[in-house]
Amino acid sequence: MELTCTLLLALLALGSGMPLSSEETDNRLLAEKYLRKFYHLPNGLQGSRKPSGSFESKVREMQAFFGLEVTGSLDDKTLEVMQQPRCGVPDVAEYNVFPRNLKWEKNEVTYRIVNYTPDLPNSDVDKVLHKALKVWSGVTPLTFKRIKEGIADIMIQFGHGEHGDFNPFDGPNGLLAHAYPPGQGLGGDTHFDEDEKWTEDSEEYNLFRVAVHEFGHALGLAHSADPGALMFPIYSYTTGYPLSEDDVEGIQSLYGKNPDSDKKVHPKPVAPNKCDPMLTFDAVTELRGETLVFKGRFYWRLHQNMPEPELTLIKSTWPMLPNRVDAAFENPSKDRVYIFSGIRMWALNGYDLVEGYPKYIHKLGLPKKIRKLDAAVYIPDTGKTLLFTDEDYWSYDEESGQMDSGYPRSIEDDFPGIGDEVDAAAYHYGHLNFFRKSLQFEYSYNSRKVIRLLRPNSFLNAVC
Repeated sequence: MELTCTLLLALLALGSGMPLSSEETDNRLLAEKYLRKFYHLPNGLQGSRKPSGSFESKVREMQAFFGLEVTGSLDDKTLEVMQQPRCGVPDVAEYNVFPRNLKWEKNEVTYRIVNYTPDLPNSDVDKVLHKALKVWSGVTPLTFKRIKEGIADIMIQFGHGEHGDFNPFDGPNGLLAHAYPPGQGLGGDTHFDEDEKWTEDSEEYNLFRVAVHEFGHALGLAHSADPGALMFPIYSYTTGYPLSEDDVEGIQSLYGKNPDSDKKVHPKPVAPNKCDPMLTFDAVTELRGETLVFKGRFYWRLHQNMPEPELTLIKSTWPMLPNRVDAAFENPSKDRVYIFSGIRMWALNGYDLVEGYPKYIHKLGLPKKIRKLDAAVYIPDTGKTLLFTDEDYWSYDEESGQMDSGYPRSIEDDFPGIGDEVDAAAYHYGHLNFFRKSLQFEYSYNSRKVIRLLRPNSFLNAVC
């Protein structure tokens, strides 16, 4: 079948006078397989006679779901997303809940662990899966009862390839697991790909993280387009409480809230919106030609070759970093990015943590009374790094590794027009960009004056 598709694609390309390269053909086949699996692309080549089911329209649907630039073409970013490890459940169900709001019509749901993975001790698998189900019972009236024989509502198993449901796994990476919505037969059943390496930490694939996601499907949730939600289809490892506000709202729309009001649940906030008119930044830094903008648990990547900023969880790129960044800057001569959170700082060489970090921020020469930084920015013209906290700032000499004398100084006095506090700062082409609340001040470092007043959204090149 794949050979037939390849020949047909080649013939179409030749007929248009533009022969496909081997790489383009492979990419097209990969994309067709992906779109058939997750976006209901009909089998066979799609032409203009069926525009509603065409290949291009399904690419656009996928790009819109993941917040990519909607072009209908297979650009590098679209192909990159298609190759990321993910859940095997399609993305085209209605937002948050499956069509017809499938749910269990009872509050006590049974589950059975049919078999085990050899990657972990059986007792550890028992604990992980029990803990994963408790995440959902913590925010709903649901309770989960384990049975050890017979048919349970949620039958849990590990399997290779074709494992009995005519919905085969694809070997290592790719599809990690899948689950079926509530109902008879396969309804609620949850399957994990045994070709993956299952762990209890950040190595390979964290069983708890995947199990909570799949049990969300088994209870009636579909995929969310919020990249910060547990029900986002792409796998990422994070620590702490797994559910976001979006996840909680989705599951409670099906089952209601947990009647035990004594339980304190603090879901993760929804992903930031680049078009929010009240958008604020936590920190901004360069990284080898890219710009990183931190906001909550997320950061945006900006590059001149990227038409739209890319939103990513901090933990999915740097598991060793905290969930929130207070300040950050790059020293390109050392090829290091420094990240600040509370009284600690981390040094990164690209995507790797520099040995010996984290360290306390007081190692820079800051007084012990300083408990966090608000912003940091490196000025390449002077070799100085400016460190902002409350209403003051310090100047750190990168060459000598010491604070300059005469500091701290007043922000309001030395940078007139921006106010007395700073949330984030960046240096571009002789201009400082200060971010304070929902405002961006473009500031001439040489003239010492504000040139333009903008919204932070413009810094993200946001098309809103």
